[in-house]
Amino acid sequence: MIKAVKDISVESFDYPLPEERIAKFPLHKRDESKLLVYQQGNISHTVFNKLPSLLAEGSMLVFNNTKVIHARMLFQKDTGAAIEIFCLEPVKAYDFEAAFHARGSSKWICMVGNAKRWKDEQLIKQIEINGKHVDLKAVKISQQEAYFQIEFSWNETNLTFGEIIDAAGILPLPPYLNRETTQSDETAYQTVYAKHNGSVAAPTAGLHFTDQVLQSLNQNGIRSAYVTLHVGAGTFKPVKSDTISGHQMHVEHAFISLNSLLEIHGQLKSGKPLVAVGTTSLRVLESLYWFGVKVMQQQWLSELHVEQWEPYEIITEATPMQSIGAIIQMMQNAGMTELRGDTGVLLAPGYKIRMANAIVTNFHQPKSTLILLIAAMIGEDWRKVYNEALAKDYRFLSYGDSSLLWRA
Repeated sequence: MIKAVKDISVESFDYPLPEERIAKFPLHKRDESKLLVYQQGNISHTVFNKLPSLLAEGSMLVFNNTKVIHARMLFQKDTGAAIEIFCLEPVKAYDFEAAFHARGSSKWICMVGNAKRWKDEQLIKQIEINGKHVDLKAVKISQQEAYFQIEFSWNETNLTFGEIIDAAGILPLPPYLNRETTQSDETAYQTVYAKHNGSVAAPTAGLHFTDQVLQSLNQNGIRSAYVTLHVGAGTFKPVKSDTISGHQMHVEHAFISLNSLLEIHGQLKSGKPLVAVGTTSLRVLESLYWFGVKVMQQQWLSELHVEQWEPYEIITEATPMQSIGAIIQMMQNAGMTELRGDTGVLLAPGYKIRMANAIVTNFHQPKSTLILLIAAMIGEDWRKVYNEALAKDYRFLSYGDSSLLWRA
């Protein structure tokens, strides 16, 4: 099967997306976006704030509560050359919290714009925080392919790196929006339940939720569970190869509390719908399944790690409930309260979605890995859904409209 998956033609997942259909700005009221509903081949249309009425009592939504950081920092050399440093993740990959609380200095993996103009000199950026003038310095430590290890340091050592990057950086918008960040993006490009700093892109399916919608879900007996997956810049990485075998999937870091795992396990046991809010939540859920399988097969690891093609190679008949139960047992035996790790899983046609019954998601770029994920969820009808959305004037991509897609 893996050969058939790897031989999938990327061209088969193209569709015409006119520039004017890309939503450059969000709606004034985020929960008034259109909502396309797909179930068993049928399509209907409504408004997002009606979502609570579309889910049965006892259903569960799984949210990604990551928070977008001010990842873009602009420096200027004495010569006038502009250097952009884009922070991706701490050098110690899982220590996001420690990195944001670091005082005096912090080391990050970054991308650098105009890197050829930056030799070995120290870059300095002057910023002001709470009336204090702060000198932020950046030094290149090493380079590996397109990524740089950079050490940031600052003279006001009572300030944390979280405070520094908030003041010195800019909230990054997806490149396809092709515009500068505005003040309104500070709230619009952040979910209302964002909690843990670490993403360079928003989990955009969650942007439609408001406090009112969340309250309505709760009143309707619809449960919620939260996971954290820090979205990396690789989410926008285009598939340039002819087949997906030539595409290297981006790796993203996930954090799941024992309490969330217990809630998800209980939901699986109930047999009632489990709905992933966004592609990132779905990646976490499916990655959790495979980690549980590894635990059951005594391939125990201290951290969650799923390679790009592993799910197509491992043979198992484990149910999702058995898999998540194995993780919970392992964590309880080890006295762990949080599972953390990374996933590079590529969900594509030929992959069987096991954990989620449905997904709430936006409309994604042509020939992207996110389209492949949707095709894994609903099969060939992905094109029917996208053609309908185009015909009905839906808004596309990050600030666009939404859909509720039930697994085929």
